[in-house]
This record gives sequence, C-alpha cells and structure tokens, in this order.
Amino acid sequence: MRRGLIHWSPNFPFRDFEKIFEEGPWDGGGFTPAMDVYQEDDNVIVETPLPGVDPEKVDITIENDVLTVSGQTEDQKEIKREDYYRREVRKGSFSRSVILPMSVKADQAEAHSEKGILKVVIPKAEEVKPKKIAVKIK
Repeated sequence: MRRGLIHWSPNFPFRDFEKIFEEGPWDGGGFTPAMDVYQEDDNVIVETPLPGVDPEKVDITIENDVLTVSGQTEDQKEIKREDYYRREVRKGSFSRSVILPMSVKADQAEAHSEKGILKVVIPKAEEVKPKKIAVKIK
C-alpha cells in the first residue's frame, strides 16, 4: 500500500500557536499603512503605499496640521479562511495620522494616486516670525 507524501514543516507543531498571535481577537482585520513625509521646495509631501485600494474609497483630512488618511479595502476573492496556508495581505479598514512638521495651507492640498502610491502635496504656510517689542521707558 502506497501513501501520498506528507508535507513536512519544521514549524508544524507551532503553526496553530503562531496563528493565535497573527489572528487574535484584538485583530480588527485592518492595517496601518506606512508613510513617508518630506519637503520639496515650498511643499510638504506625504506618500503612502496603498496597493489594491480604490482611491475613491480613501479619505484624507488635515486638521490642526495633522494629516489623516483612512479608508477601507475589500476582499475580492471568496476563499474560505481554512483554505489559506498563509495570509499576510491585510484587508479591512485602515487609518493613519501624522503630525506635519510645520504649518501648512490645508485648503490648497492636492492628492493623487499612481501605481498604488497615494501622494499628498500640501503647500507650506508662511512662517510667522516673532515680533520684537521694544520696551518704552516712562
């Protein structure tokens, strides 16, 4: 009698233990996207990789010089959870806020998406220079 080959993995006894930490009850199914923040001439630039995310389902807000990018991704495939060997691509809601390094003109911000990278361009606000006040002697 022949038996089929059994896939052996040195981590097999720990696979279920590993899943506890990957997919625990604290995991809301969402993710936190990475962000690059830098300056270019008179603009602050924020870039966020959002591959597979519909740009129309992304919300961007700037309030008190804090930029927030949030949205929702959806599963396009109907694959049962137990049929996955490994699932690392995160789906669900996401949100990320970052304090901008300087004051900006939020009402003039622009955003576009190209090849899965969201790029937000925000003009820097004019610096308010401290005013020196002379003390008058009476």
